[in-house]
Amino acid sequence: MNRPYIFCHMMTSLDGKIMGNYMETAEGAAAGDVFYNISFGKNPYYKHQGWLSGRVTTDDNFTFYEKPELDENAPSVPEGDFVAKPHEPMYYVSVDPSGKLGWKSCDLTYIDTHAHVLEVLTEKVSNAYKAFLRKLGISYIIAGEDTLDYAVAMEKLKNLFGIETLMLGGGGVLNWSFIQAGMCDEVSVVIAPSADGSSETPALFATRGGLATDKAVGFELQSAEVKDGGSVWLRYLVKK
Repeated sequence: MNRPYIFCHMMTSLDGKIMGNYMETAEGAAAGDVFYNISFGKNPYYKHQGWLSGRVTTDDNFTFYEKPELDENAPSVPEGDFVAKPHEPMYYVSVDPSGKLGWKSCDLTYIDTHAHVLEVLTEKVSNAYKAFLRKLGISYIIAGEDTLDYAVAMEKLKNLFGIETLMLGGGGVLNWSFIQAGMCDEVSVVIAPSADGSSETPALFATRGGLATDKAVGFELQSAEVKDGGSVWLRYLVKK
C-alpha cells in the first residue's frame, strides 16, 4: 500500500455532532481529554506522524479566517512540490485546494502537540499563494488539477515526508469523502454522554457540497471501551 494507514479519529456528541455547545459540559470536557490522550497524549494509542483536516476546520482552529498576505508580483516559483522540512516528528496536513488559508507561521501547537504545517494544494493555486507559503517555510504538495486527487496526495505524504500512519480529523464532508474514496482504513469515535440538540452543527459524516456520494458503507467493530466521564470509545474497520 503506497499510502499511509489512515484512521479517522473524532469526538462526537450522543447525537453524532462533531461541534457544538455539548463540548462545554463537564461530560464533553472529559470526553475531549479522552479524545486527545488517545491520539496525542503522553502514551497515545495511535503512533502517527501527522493529522489531516480540511480548510474550514483549519480556519476554525488555527488560521481564524485571516487572509493570506500575497505578493501578486512574486517571481515564479519552481514547478511541483515544496518540501521545507522532511521527516518531522509530526505534521499538520491541511487540504486547501484553492489556496485560501492565511498562515502566519510554518509551525503550530495543538494543546501540547507541536507540528509542521503541510498544505495539500491543486494545480489551480496561484503562484502568489505558493510564493507566500515558501516565504513562511510551509511545505506543500500538488495533488490534482481542480479537485483533490486522494491517491496522489497520500502517496506524496508517505514518500516525501515519511508519514506511515495518518490521522484524519476533518469536518464531516472531508471525513466522508475519504471513506467514499477508499482512503480510510479505520474509524475511531469517542462519544461524549452529552448533546445540545442543534440542527445547525455538522455531523461525523456528510455529503454536503457534492464532494462525495451517499453510497452506504459498512463498518466492522474492533473494540468498545467505557472511558472517563461516561464517554465511550469505539473502533471500527471500514469494510471495503
